[in-house]
Formats: sequence, structure tokens, C-alpha cells
Amino acid sequence: MNTVKIAARDAATGPVIEIVGDLDHATAHELRDFVARTGLRPGQLMVLDLARLEFCDSSGITALIAARNHAVAAGADVALAAVPANTLRVLRIVGLDQVFPLHPDAHSATGDRPTTAPPGQHPRGRGR
Repeated sequence: MNTVKIAARDAATGPVIEIVGDLDHATAHELRDFVARTGLRPGQLMVLDLARLEFCDSSGITALIAARNHAVAAGADVALAAVPANTLRVLRIVGLDQVFPLHPDAHSATGDRPTTAPPGQHPRGRGR
């Protein structure tokens, strides 16, 4: 049986949500439900820490997109941290690496974020 454990901690920028295990058809709803209960406020950054993600199928990718949509609806931002190589490959193939800011780890994602950005870049790291 596939399992996932999801936990959150607070950072100065907003919640950091750690996803451990498999994010697939059987477990993706758990992430969607967890994120829906996260009280995001406008201007916050929700970081999805994937350092301990073991497997992610298309349902898991859909749950990541749903998390992004939830953040956008709340006026918040979202970033992915420590994306495993196999998941990163899928994100790049489908173009989601252009939608999600990607960080090597949760700490770098929650570091100081600029309030202004060079032309063509989003001030919260969406441009690269």
C-alpha cells in the first residue's frame, strides 16, 4: 500500500509543507486536502518540500498544480524545493518548471525574497 506523510512548519515567508513517501493516485487527495486546510494569506510563500518524496505519478503532479492554484487564489506564491530528479524530469517535459519556482532545498526557498526584480523576472522568483 502506498503511503504519504505530510507535515507543515512555519517559516518567516509562510508554510513549508514536507511531503514524504509516494504522491500518487492513492495519496494525492491527502496533499490537496492538507493544502486546502492551510491558512494561506496574501503575500505568503508556500514551499512544497519534496526532499523525501519517493514517487510521483500524474495524480501527484495534478496535486502539485492544485496546490499552486490554491496559493494563487489566496494571493500567495508557491515554490517547490528539493525536487527529486525523476519528478524534475517530468516537470520539465510538461513545462511546469516554467510555472513553479524551483529551489535546491527548503532553506533556500524561504530565504530573503527580493521585492523588486530585473525586467522580465517576477519579484518572487518565477522568472529565471
